[in-house]
Amino acid sequence: QEMLEQGGAAKRALFGLAQQVGWRRFRRAQGLGAESTMPAWADDLLWLALDPLVARKIREQFGGRVRVAVSGGAPISEHVAACFIGLGLPVLQGYGLTETSPVVAANSLVDNWPQTVGRALRDVEVRIGEGNELLVRGPNVMQGYLNRPEETARSFTADGWLRTGDQAALENGRIRITGRLKEIIVTSTGEKIAPADLELAIAEDPLFEQVLVIGEQRPFIAVLAVLGREPWNRLAHELGVNPNDPAALLDARVQEAALERIRKATAHFPSYAVPRAAWLTLDPWTVESGLITPTLKLKRSVLHARLSTQIEALYATR
Repeated sequence: QEMLEQGGAAKRALFGLAQQVGWRRFRRAQGLGAESTMPAWADDLLWLALDPLVARKIREQFGGRVRVAVSGGAPISEHVAACFIGLGLPVLQGYGLTETSPVVAANSLVDNWPQTVGRALRDVEVRIGEGNELLVRGPNVMQGYLNRPEETARSFTADGWLRTGDQAALENGRIRITGRLKEIIVTSTGEKIAPADLELAIAEDPLFEQVLVIGEQRPFIAVLAVLGREPWNRLAHELGVNPNDPAALLDARVQEAALERIRKATAHFPSYAVPRAAWLTLDPWTVESGLITPTLKLKRSVLHARLSTQIEALYATR
């Protein structure tokens, strides 16, 4: 996206057209309809030109011979998945836990819908339990944690289904993960928000490299974000502030510009979920600093504790 921004309007338009045409062809191949009045033959003709001009060049950056890319470990943005799929690189999202050896469900090349993590594997059963928790049963599920009987008991329902800790919905046999039970934010006004969805949406903007959404028992949702250096340099230049001055991140113009981009990225969420304040930094959250896991997941409790002063100041000024 950064390269496109520097490449001019024509290049952006060509890229967007290639992605749209490729996505329509993918939907038709999956039997989902193309969501367009454009006939299939017209899209096929356009693709003959757009594939070598745009899509193939992107695929070549992955070596040119990738048949499929599997995404797991954390949610992938639907927009990002649709982009690569539209350019001819099939992205299959899957889901599982160490306790399920490890796969529960996955999309396939002939049955792929990136809003979901696909269908449960053969002989694996899933159902939705209390609090919309995804429950799993099958030969892939662990017998228990070694020498930890109490924790093992807490991990299963009375009738033997594994509690995954993830909230989900079943849609036409496919599983859509909606959040983590322990991560759901409940504001002081009683609204419930899944932070991961908001974080993914905000992080689609190249300005925001890492994003933490907060608001538990607070009057509104706020964001803590690590900015990408190059996008920040460009924004600082546009606003007339010094990108090397840490105080510039507190400048009212910078704050408003960042919030405007956050509001745009989250405009499709309910109004109560749209963040109203942001704390910005250029210091990345790393494994070495103990703020993220080796699989790059946020350590939310550690971040909350480490940045408690900044969080309190964020809410105190609103």
